[in-house]
Amino acid sequence: MTEQYAQHHLAANTPVLATRYLYLARHGDAGGEGSELTEAGRRQAVLLGRRLAGAPLTAVHHGPLCRAAETARLIATELAGVVAREAEWAGDHVPYWPERAELPAADADRILGFLGAADPRERALGPRLAREAMARCTGPATGTAPRHELVVTHNFLIGWLVRAALDAPDWRWIGLNHCNAALTVIRYAPDRPASVLLYNDMAHLPAELKWTGFPPEFAELRV
Repeated sequence: MTEQYAQHHLAANTPVLATRYLYLARHGDAGGEGSELTEAGRRQAVLLGRRLAGAPLTAVHHGPLCRAAETARLIATELAGVVAREAEWAGDHVPYWPERAELPAADADRILGFLGAADPRERALGPRLAREAMARCTGPATGTAPRHELVVTHNFLIGWLVRAALDAPDWRWIGLNHCNAALTVIRYAPDRPASVLLYNDMAHLPAELKWTGFPPEFAELRV
């Protein structure tokens, strides 16, 4: 953020905007989406926290489910002066329910079968929370200093936010898979498109803790 940029916006009576860095992490391993982390999941969370200890994070948000909350608390123990806070919008919900007509014909049955049926409440709740997440943690930040925030959440929301950063079709959150305790970082700078700086990065994890939570059909890609 340059002084000339700030002065220009103040003179024009428009909000001063700074770059936002959104850090996204899926919760640690919970033994097939269980309620609590496994020992491996706890180790993953601690190692991710140690990796992030050098980042200038000012906030850690997490979804309401135990596996996300526990992951966030373990990460926060490695961070100085940052408290993990629960956020409903970071929960585990389907962010967008596609219609058959917008899906590739060859994949429509598989995708719709994967999503299954949902009651009207869930069909309304998931998209509403996804919109709230978009409003809360995407786009440039108001102010003169860059903002760095971590969201500990679930596979679906990470896919939705990455899809949005790339301006992909709404249904394309499907198929964006994220490993447990892997790291994604999206940069939202003023006056330019969003940039996905990291995606599903596991450099902080030893080999035995990598690739948990990833679809088994992609096992041959686990390098």
